[in-house]
Amino acid sequence: MNRRDFISGAALGAVAVAGVSKVAMAALPEPAIMTSPDTAPPRMPDTGRPYNPVVTLNGWTAPWRMNDGVKEFHLVAEPVEREIAPGMVARLWGYNGQSPGPTIEVVEGDRVRLFVTNRLPEQTSIHWHGQRLPNGMDGVAGLNQKAIPVGKTFVYEFVARRPGTFMYHPHADEMVQMAMGMMGFWVTHPRQKHEWIDDVERDFCLLLNAYDIDPGSVVPKINTMLDFNLWTFNSRAFPGIDSLNVRLGDRVRIRVGNLTMTNHPIHLHGHEFAVTGTDGGPTPPGSRWQEVTADIAVGQMRQVEFIADAEGDWAFHCHKSHHTMNPMGHDVPTMIGVDHRGLVGRIQELVPDYMLMGERGMADMKDMQMMLPEETLAMMAGFGPHGPIGMGGMFTMLKVRRDQKPGDYSDPGWYQQPAGTQAYEWAGAMPEPQRFAAERLHQGEVPDLNRPALEMQVRKPIPGAHNH
Repeated sequence: MNRRDFISGAALGAVAVAGVSKVAMAALPEPAIMTSPDTAPPRMPDTGRPYNPVVTLNGWTAPWRMNDGVKEFHLVAEPVEREIAPGMVARLWGYNGQSPGPTIEVVEGDRVRLFVTNRLPEQTSIHWHGQRLPNGMDGVAGLNQKAIPVGKTFVYEFVARRPGTFMYHPHADEMVQMAMGMMGFWVTHPRQKHEWIDDVERDFCLLLNAYDIDPGSVVPKINTMLDFNLWTFNSRAFPGIDSLNVRLGDRVRIRVGNLTMTNHPIHLHGHEFAVTGTDGGPTPPGSRWQEVTADIAVGQMRQVEFIADAEGDWAFHCHKSHHTMNPMGHDVPTMIGVDHRGLVGRIQELVPDYMLMGERGMADMKDMQMMLPEETLAMMAGFGPHGPIGMGGMFTMLKVRRDQKPGDYSDPGWYQQPAGTQAYEWAGAMPEPQRFAAERLHQGEVPDLNRPALEMQVRKPIPGAHNH
């Protein structure tokens, strides 16, 4: 379907929620559609109040039009295809061609009008997560409004009352629709200089989401509650996630929202950061402290900031170890220490493609080029300058370079470490390892039988007392 079809179809089905004038419905803004999984450059505001735009990793910012002083957007809820990483395309639901949908950027005090066209096979709505707005615009189907029927367009209109980091997602059959990828970011920039909001050179957005997609399949299993196998930043799994590319000395802000079914301790290497914003807005400077990990609960947003003062390629990831893996079988037994000698050959007589897994741990998996079903990612994928990285899922890198130009978000390549600054293999003599006492006994060592015995004191409980 092309853009003209979207416009004509949406105009025929326009329905306004209470409080929106008929003048606002005279014509809909054209919905922009994006299908590329690449990170779009920051969208500089060409109308309305100026602001310093954000960059949505592997995403983009929605365009708008000004209509009599109102900033108008058009979101289209629809089935989409999203490349999770090269080699795997999933069939999801999203907005304007992608999951997550486009980031919406406005300025504190802006009057915003959002046209939402439903091209899903079922009814939907949109909740503006964290916003202060009229009750009838809050987007809970059945409570605040009628659900948006298939093929119809509703309008939401309110004033962006406070600066901060927010999200949007359905509140209609959300178990299905959010599991299918329907979500997006919203950023409200301050109208004037705010004493709790610093100027930054780089401002990134990351939305945490998760899917359960069987190997060889392309559609998420919507009834999964916790046992997901794809943990993603902005519906992208490493190595499909772009890096965060910054200039040495930049002040960097990373906004992270969590719409998965569990918490995520997000960890940055090589730097300390402060949490400068939460769901409630910017945090007072006196309440902040330095951290390297921020735990982000379900439905929460956290905004962290730091000075990129250490050059190099630094890992940025969820610290739950299974969340930095791509599709993996959770029912595989632990085989560490099991002697497989002579067994593998006999199994391969029946199953020629059988591979030994887990006898010494799972690190060998990152080197294997095993056959996989179509549309399936390797469990550990991605290569660095020194070999396989052995990560997937919620993992990317902060790349800090002194020669990265201001405003340049391109990948600078791998960091060339200065001589003498990399771990290396020891080639000298090795000390004799300390042995356990039990091993020394086997070598004829006799224990000291004349050492004083330990005195054991036992205190019996007093009947009727509670000091047990």
